[in-house]
Amino acid sequence: MSASGPAPHAVVADTAPPVERAEEVLTDGALAFLAELHRRFAPRRAELLAKRGERRAEIARTGTLDFLPETAHIREGDWRVADAPAALNDRRVEITGPTDRKMTINALNSGARIWLADFEDASAPTWENVVGGQVNLIDAYERRIDFTSPEGKSYALKDESELATVVVRPRGWHLDERHLTVDGEPVPGALVDFGLYFFHNAQRLLAKGKGPYFYLPKTESHLEARLWNDVFVLAQDLLGVPQGTIRATVLIETITAAFEMEEILHELRDHASGLNAGRWDYLFSIVKNFRDAGERYILPDRNAVTMTAPFMRAYTELLVRTCHKRGAHAIGGMAAFIPSRRDPEVNAVAFEKVKADKDREAHDGFDGSWVAHPDLVPIARASFDAVLGDRPHQKDRLREDVHVTAADLLAVDSLDAKPTYEGLRNAVQVGTRYIEAWLRGMGAVAIFNLMEDAATAEISRSQIWQWVNAGVVFADNGEKATADLVRSLADRELTAIREETGEQAFAAGRWQQAHDLLLKTALDETYVDFLTLPAYELLD
Repeated sequence: MSASGPAPHAVVADTAPPVERAEEVLTDGALAFLAELHRRFAPRRAELLAKRGERRAEIARTGTLDFLPETAHIREGDWRVADAPAALNDRRVEITGPTDRKMTINALNSGARIWLADFEDASAPTWENVVGGQVNLIDAYERRIDFTSPEGKSYALKDESELATVVVRPRGWHLDERHLTVDGEPVPGALVDFGLYFFHNAQRLLAKGKGPYFYLPKTESHLEARLWNDVFVLAQDLLGVPQGTIRATVLIETITAAFEMEEILHELRDHASGLNAGRWDYLFSIVKNFRDAGERYILPDRNAVTMTAPFMRAYTELLVRTCHKRGAHAIGGMAAFIPSRRDPEVNAVAFEKVKADKDREAHDGFDGSWVAHPDLVPIARASFDAVLGDRPHQKDRLREDVHVTAADLLAVDSLDAKPTYEGLRNAVQVGTRYIEAWLRGMGAVAIFNLMEDAATAEISRSQIWQWVNAGVVFADNGEKATADLVRSLADRELTAIREETGEQAFAAGRWQQAHDLLLKTALDETYVDFLTLPAYELLD
């Protein structure tokens, strides 16, 4: 693996539970590869996480953000990212979901051009999910994957030509993988997910005329993108894969990254394939970074902040302009609706909203967009087909009419909507129900006809924290947000869930832990940067 010989292996912790077929994934070669990545890049990762704290402190001091003066030459320069490989040239519909066996088959068969195979927000990082997801992807490429439901329904892959192209999303830089250590330190989860997938599948994918493609989450700066690029360069060298084979799409889902879109693409330019606009994590990032900056940054109910809000529209239009200026794909946000099998009227209303959202994205210049359920693939595809026709994308639409300032990106106070008591109640309901499922190992959870992931819990608990600390008065009933009110709502929700599920099912769940964790992360004086950090300590 290197001139000095193989590096000592990464070590599987004694506490790691047994996972079927783990030996196929955790081979000596794969563990040595992870050890090499860890030793080379974990120190820089730690430095960059510390820089996040420094930047957050600077935002707290100044109450604002701006484009970086030291990188103006990059924004003003004449450069483009590498041309997209054929498998990523047409991305008009992308479906997202975890890498469990059933989802792997359904996503690949969905009719979407891309499947975002998720080891991040849609997957709770149990050891079974981490290792089993890798097994499922290998089996899919080897066409030896099938699944039979408890009801006896069988699932199998369609013909190769009909399958979606896989783009894997590893965990963000902030998360460790406690079941794998190198020199006594946990390996960053991002390197585990990336490294295992790349090690086992790069050559398989090249043989199929595709390549190892990735979505990069939670990026906060171009320096973090530079780290990823250096990981890619080394990984390709170590395994003898041609440079530029890896392609990455970066999620612009933090407010700081929104000010560095061009710089992020520039750092990854030999490996970049696009940027994506995600709503919940972006709003969560605004709350996190401006949580003590006064009324100007207080968000209303999460469902009231649509992509047509002025500051959200500024962010998405800047993303499209940036991507097309630099030859990259611009990928739109999530349609999270889950169709009801019992209520066609609910479906009809929701489908119209999905269509309007995807129509807007296509007409704004996006080259594709996300859905959470196969039934939404035809709706999204029709919206993009109407604009693209036979073209694979619309990168030629440069959106030179777009001029976005720092003030535009930060204009949270341009919203007319205000926080409401019903919004608080919904945040408690959804936060409790999602966290309980996450603690049982489920990262993608259908709640109130929406597919929710960890970003949902983050924005829910963050809004509770913000409203309580700001002492907001709710627009719908005049009541003030207090910690006691939140505790009362959370206790009532726990009682309602007990009645809804029955005593036996309630006792078998993780409801009390979910309730306690939501209150801790929403009401503690010290704001924890990521809910998943304390939650990970509670995972089996």
